[in-house]
This record gives sequence, structure tokens and C-alpha cells, in this order.
Amino acid sequence: MRAELIDGAAIAAQIRSEIARDVGALAARGVVPGLTVVLVGEDPASAVYVANKEKFAKQAGMRGDTIRLAASTSQAELLALVERLNADPAVHGILVQMPLPSHIDPDVVIRHIDPRKDVDGFHPVNVGKLLIGHTDGFLPCTPAGVIELLLRSGVETRGAEAVIVGRSNIVGKPMAALLMQPRAGGDATVTVCHSRSRDLYEHTRRADILIAAIGRAEMIRGEHIKPGATVIDVGMNRVADPSRASGSRLCGDVHFDSAAEVAGRITPVPGGVGPMTIAMLLQNAVRAAERSIT
Repeated sequence: MRAELIDGAAIAAQIRSEIARDVGALAARGVVPGLTVVLVGEDPASAVYVANKEKFAKQAGMRGDTIRLAASTSQAELLALVERLNADPAVHGILVQMPLPSHIDPDVVIRHIDPRKDVDGFHPVNVGKLLIGHTDGFLPCTPAGVIELLLRSGVETRGAEAVIVGRSNIVGKPMAALLMQPRAGGDATVTVCHSRSRDLYEHTRRADILIAAIGRAEMIRGEHIKPGATVIDVGMNRVADPSRASGSRLCGDVHFDSAAEVAGRITPVPGGVGPMTIAMLLQNAVRAAERSIT
């Protein structure tokens, strides 16, 4: 039997509806959540992603602003802008879109964002709170979105064997930390695999929950998956496809057709994890606004 599809687009729409409700409650108290995204340069993928963030923020009743800077903007100029946003009470969430031009150090920029406005969840203060299990920080959006997908799809994580392929600071490491937390969406036994792992597919074949976030197109196939497993594909890759008018197509780190014949549940690409990332960003911004008045 073919795997059940986990529809990230539909679940994200449900979350955005809940966000709009919360935004309405804040507006009744005189507060409009403000999310400001800073885009440096003209990376095409980043530009599309930022436009979607702005669109969905405004649809939810939030103030979604985008500040576009030239690729030649200096690190000092960018940091000065971040400091102004930190000091602006109307800005509750700040996101500096990655990647940045090579002459700007992303770690320095992230550390300059006020942790109370770090809705991306990458500031060391928020990373530390995640690791020790505190709930008053901001979670990184993609891993948080994966947890919501699991919870809202009825996937049991308690005691499950969870295998994450990829150890990035953006997905792999925080994903492992979330799955280990002693609460709903956690209590899993977690293995993190990476480019130096031996016998990678021996690990993936024993996973009850398999999360692919390695950035390699369709590297995980059906024969690498435990029958009935839940497969979450975080990858987003563009590959050549002469059959398409564009000459290319988007795909994940999982070979969808073969995996869907083995898995119990699976996310598509696109339409799986991607929409959840934006939904969780908006949710973080609303929480930042709530905390600003408590």
C-alpha cells in the first residue's frame, strides 16, 4: 500500500489560521505584531522566499516589512541596521535572510540580533534554551515545523527510533535536540548521521521516523527505508528534467516514488516541510509580540 501523504501545505494553512486568530487578539489590545526581514543582495531563491514571508504575514494581519539592501552593503552597515531594528518597539521579530554576501560574517550578524526578536531561533541564547529544554526561547523554524507535522499527523515519537540524515546548525542539530525533549513530539531515541557516518543505510533502515536533511538530491530510496516508517524530507534541490518546460524540477533528498511504496507516511517536495517553515516563523513573531507586553 502506498504511503499516506503528510500535506504540509494544508497543515501550514491551519496554523496560519490560528496565527490570524492570535493576531486579532493582540490587535484588540493595541498591538500589531511586526516582522521585519532583511534581504542583502539579489539571490533569486531568497527573494522568492522573502516575498512569501511578507505575503503570509500580511494575510495573517501582521505587519510584514522587507528591507532590501544592495549586495555591496558592508557588514558595519548591516549591523547598524540590526541595532536600529533591535531598538524599534514596533518591530517584534527580526530575520536576516541567509545566505549573506561572502564579505559578511553570518555568525556576527546573528549575535547582534536581540534574542527576544530572534524569530529564526539561531541566536546562541535561543539555541542554548532549546538544548536545556527551556520553553521561553524561540525554536528554529524548520525543525519546529517538522515537530508540528509529526504531532498533527498523529505520529508517535515517544520511544521511536528517529534517524536524522544531516547535522547542520539549521536543521540536523536542533532537530535532534527537539526529538529528545521529554514532552509531546519528543522522547525519541535519536541517531544523527552525516558525511562521515559508516553504513548510512543500516541506520536509515531501522528508523521509525526518518528525517532527511543532507542536501543531496534523491539520495535516499525505498530500499533504504524501514517498511511503514514516517519519512520527512527537508531537502529542496533543483535537478535537470528535459521533460519539463523549464528544463528542471524540484525534488527532495528522498526519491519520492520508490520511498512512497515502502513508507507508512511521507512528505512531498514541494508542499511538505517548506510551508511549515514560514508558518513557524510567523508563530515565533506573534509570540515575540505577546512577550513584549507581558
